[in-house]
Order: sequence, then structure tokens, then C-alpha cells
Amino acid sequence: MPELWQAAYRILEQSLGSQLLRTWIQPLAFQGTETTESGVRVLLAAPNDFSANWVRDNFQRALESAFAQVTGSPCQIRLSTAAAPAQPEITFEPPVEYRPQVAAPAPESRPSAVKIDTRALHENTLDPRYTFESYVVGASNQFAHASAVAVAEQPARQYNPLFIYSPPGLGKTHLLHAIGNHLLVKNPMARVAYLSAEKFVNELIESISHNRMSAFRNKYRDSYDLILIDDIQFIAGKGKSEEEFFHTFNALHSSKRQIVMTSDRPPKEIEKLEERLRTRFEWGLVSDIIPPEIETRIAILKCKAEREDIYLPDDVATFLATYIKSNVRELEGVLVKLQAQSSLTGAEISLEMAKQQLKTAVPEEGSHFTVESIQQAVTKYYHLKLPDLKSTSRAQNVTMPRQIAMYLIRKYTGIGLKEIGAYFGGKDHTTVMHACKKVESGIEANAALREQVEAIQNLL
Repeated sequence: MPELWQAAYRILEQSLGSQLLRTWIQPLAFQGTETTESGVRVLLAAPNDFSANWVRDNFQRALESAFAQVTGSPCQIRLSTAAAPAQPEITFEPPVEYRPQVAAPAPESRPSAVKIDTRALHENTLDPRYTFESYVVGASNQFAHASAVAVAEQPARQYNPLFIYSPPGLGKTHLLHAIGNHLLVKNPMARVAYLSAEKFVNELIESISHNRMSAFRNKYRDSYDLILIDDIQFIAGKGKSEEEFFHTFNALHSSKRQIVMTSDRPPKEIEKLEERLRTRFEWGLVSDIIPPEIETRIAILKCKAEREDIYLPDDVATFLATYIKSNVRELEGVLVKLQAQSSLTGAEISLEMAKQQLKTAVPEEGSHFTVESIQQAVTKYYHLKLPDLKSTSRAQNVTMPRQIAMYLIRKYTGIGLKEIGAYFGGKDHTTVMHACKKVESGIEANAALREQVEAIQNLL
């Protein structure tokens, strides 16, 4: 019977992409067939409940069609999560980097030069609020969420590394914490580290300054089963940091320990990133999150309101979701501000209150001002290209338009300084603050600058 599964798998190769096959079909185990009055029932086993449900919802028809072509009879799939027997005679040969890896050994069995206090390793680093249960899933983030769950269920078995990218404020950090929290629920003894790339760089600098590189390397190469790194693009262009992370990555990957990274852009678009790191970031799975559709934005608001016990009328939820489109963090932040205002004034949250709260972020004539539309208007007015605004060029014909774009984004979208900097090639928040202050003061004192800004606003 294994030949039947092998033949059906080859048919699926023609209709499904290789990534989907590796993710959802290859882990299934063939357990036999049963003859029924209507045809053949094929018994398959998935590695866990999540995988079984996902396959039922998304691939059941494809599986039934593939088996029907092989058997010549109508086929029905019965999917379970029963333990699957070993089937060495069935072999699939994906590229080396995608081959399933054996589970990492238990912490007690891995040799270590220093006795590690397991509890201290993840103490105060994971936010317990960020779980898969509190993550609102929609079309914009469905694949990233599924990938994160798969990693949390079976670290280092399918996607290593997992690389998640999106513009700021769309839930990357939430997924990182959710992966760590889920793993610790399954295995409280798991050794989990969550950190930002900036923290990695700062610790490296401190270790070099105090001659503690050996301890630094032992910490990140030998002490954890799962490492979650936020904003990995921060190490790009920092030679020593890139070199150290390269060796850390190799040590973790070769010992079959899971690495999950987030960034504001895909690996191939991270400027100044060493090619050897870029290729390693793409070894596993690269998944993106796009700005959520309005239905998901409304669901996010209602979920947040329910968790925080906030009364949120439907018309207010719809209004906020309509005018804040590209940043989930900003969306939730406005809800918190409304709740604070409601508590202080004793008035219930209303549509009028929401409009007042957003009056500085939403133009009265309607919200079509986005980061992208402002950047486009600035580049059009000054006859530049978008990469010019994101570059490190200090030429006056680039610097002033860049500063104006930052000022307008801050004025009309209300997103944070750090997030604005991310849209301009990872500029520091102090750079954005300086740009906004310079343009704001320049408008008052310089008529020519004021006319330029007004002209760009008219373009918008």
C-alpha cells in the first residue's frame, strides 16, 4: 500500500507548490485503506490537531482527487491525529535545508560548560498577553500565523529559520511571543530567549568592552532551545555584529535548535546585509504580513475591547477601523486612549468622542493619507524615486524632501517616530524627530518651504 501514497503524492506535486507540500502534505502518514459502498476510504494521520484541521479545511479535496486518480474509484479521506507508524520505504527527497530534522535533545542531555538556571532564561522576556489565542487571524496574516503555530508545535522540525516580515505595527512581535509562550506551555523546561537585534548588538559591544566574549558566545550558542529575535534588520551594516550572528546562527541551526526572526522587509531587501546571512535567512520559510482588511481590523478592536472589558459600540469600531488602516498597534492605542478619556469624563465611548480623538491623525475631508501616498506625493513633487527617500544620501535635494515626508507622515498618520524611521530605510527615531521639528519651524519662517509643503498637501 505505500506505493498508493507515493503515487498520490506525485500527483499532488503537479497541483500544489513545493512549499505547501513540505508544510502540510509531507508530514501526513499513510495508515491504510478501507472499502466502502461508495468507493475507497483512505486513512491518513497528521502530526497534531492543528495540522489535521488545516489539511481538512484546505487540502481535503485535492487529496481525494489525487487518490481517486490512482485507484480509479471515488475516494474519501479520513484524517486523524493518531500516532503514525514508521514508514522507511516511503522516501521524499526535498532539498537538504528542508528535510525534517530530529527533535532537539532535552536540556539535561546537552553538554554545557555552565549550569544554567532554566527559569531565569525566559524570566521577564516573554509577554504573557501575547498568545495565539489572543491573535486575531485574517487573510492578511493567516499564513504567518499558521507558520508560527507549526514552529511552536514542532520546533526545528519544519521551518528553521522562520522569517516573518511586515511594516511596523502589524503583529510580528505578538507572533514571536506567542511562539515562545506556546512552547513553554507544552514544555515548561524549554529554554527560550526573546530579544531584539538591538539588544544583541548592545550585549556584543558590552562583552567586547569587558572582555567577556566567551560568556556571550556560550549564552547565545549553547544555552537556548528556541531563540526569537525581533527587528533583525538592525544588524545590517554592523560588521562585527553580522559576523557574530553568522556564527551564532550556524551553531543553533547545526544543533537543530529553532530560530525565529522578524524584520520590516524581506531578506533580499535588507540593505547592507551580508550575502551569507541573507541566504541563511531564506533557508527555511519566509512569511509576510500585510495590512489587515477592514473586517480583521474591526475584529482586532472588538477582541481588544473584550479583553480589556471596554464598552465599544459597533459604529465606533467601524469608524476607527475605517480611518486607521495600516497599523494595528496604532488602532489598539486609540482604543486605550478612548477608554482613558471615558474613565476621566464619566462619558461612554461614542462616535463623536472617537472623531475628536482622531482629529489630528485623520484629515476632516477623509482619510486617504497613508505612508505610501505621502511618500509617493513627495517623490512626484521633487522628481525623485522612492529608494532616494530611503537611502542614506545627505544631498540637499534628497534630505529636505525626506524630512518633509517624515513631517507629513507624522502629522497625518499619527504613527510613532520609530515606525516612521522604519519606512525610510531604518532611520533612528531621533532622526525623524529632528526632521519633524526642522520642517515645522521652517514652515513658520520660510515662505518657500511653506509653499512646497502646501503644494504636496494639495497633491494628496
